[in-house]
Amino acid sequence: MITIDLSGKTALVTGAAQGLGREIAVMLSEAGARVVINYFEEGEGKQKALAQQLCSELKEESAAVCADVRDQQAVDAMFDEAEHRFGTLDIVVNNAGILRDRSLKKITESEWQQVIDTNLTGVFHITKTASQRTAEGGRIISISSIAAFMGFFGQASYASAKAGVTALTKVAARECARRQITVNAVAPGVALTEMGRSIPETVREKMLQDIPLGRFAEPAEVANTVLFLASSLASYITGQTIHVNGGWYL
Repeated sequence: MITIDLSGKTALVTGAAQGLGREIAVMLSEAGARVVINYFEEGEGKQKALAQQLCSELKEESAAVCADVRDQQAVDAMFDEAEHRFGTLDIVVNNAGILRDRSLKKITESEWQQVIDTNLTGVFHITKTASQRTAEGGRIISISSIAAFMGFFGQASYASAKAGVTALTKVAARECARRQITVNAVAPGVALTEMGRSIPETVREKMLQDIPLGRFAEPAEVANTVLFLASSLASYITGQTIHVNGGWYL
């Protein structure tokens, strides 16, 4: 019987207080990893409460750490805290992301920059730091998107950022290979998270017509792929983007 055992490993998941990040954190914890739950707070304190709640539910030891991935100094401080708590990180998952969907005609420069700063520059900050501070033989996994390959209407900023993640993954895989750190990306279709459910129902119905499996992904199905890439089973996979989309292609 083959099982995935991450006992003794420490993982950092960005944007993990809710949605897909939460599911990934749960999955890694179930496999035995200690998990650092990254969140970023703007406003009411909801993200902190969600992150702390998740920590209380996880099977293994965990910690909630607030950091803005757009800020390199904040990222460095988060790695410092994670290392102080648990020692060297073994698995780093770039999940934090936002949507600001607008057509090219309507999108503002500010909206464009918000998405690029979080969804691409944030991944750059985390990946740059992880390339130097993740344990030898570690894993860096980023969440890309089907949007990077399909060019959905109104997603110029999101698709551009996620396409950048895919390209950055290839470069980082080459540069991290000398330390046997694998770098991969996962490109989900639509998963039934808070973000997925925010898509208007009429749009979702049309999307379903193009998905051969006839349904959207459950968050756990995407997290399963992250778990595989984080494991020893994926030791010779690097520089790849794994599509988890039910066969949804143009």
